[in-house]
Amino acid sequence: MIRTLILSTAFTLAAAGASLAAEPIVGNWKTASGETAAINQCGGGYCITLKTGKHAGRKIGAMAGGGNAYNGEITDPANDKTYSGSASINGGSLKMRGCVLKVLCKSQTWTRM
Repeated sequence: MIRTLILSTAFTLAAAGASLAAEPIVGNWKTASGETAAINQCGGGYCITLKTGKHAGRKIGAMAGGGNAYNGEITDPANDKTYSGSASINGGSLKMRGCVLKVLCKSQTWTRM
């Protein structure tokens, strides 16, 4: 009985630790245009894929980093152009920023779903 309780507690703590270790960027986000984008681990970083809308299923970005700051590339699916990108998280908001030559930049804020 005690051994069962110990094993049960160990499995519960292991599951809780795994969920706490997930990066805050991972999950589903509502984009500024109202589409849903999924951010998941891929390779050594994170991939951004649209789940809804005209471009559903399309990978539109790749980021690396941790905590609340990420860098990589983001593609605007409307014009198929790829930009140097960054993302920062503040609570349930994800500020996405894409730049050309680090001077011409556009930002938008996504919200966690």
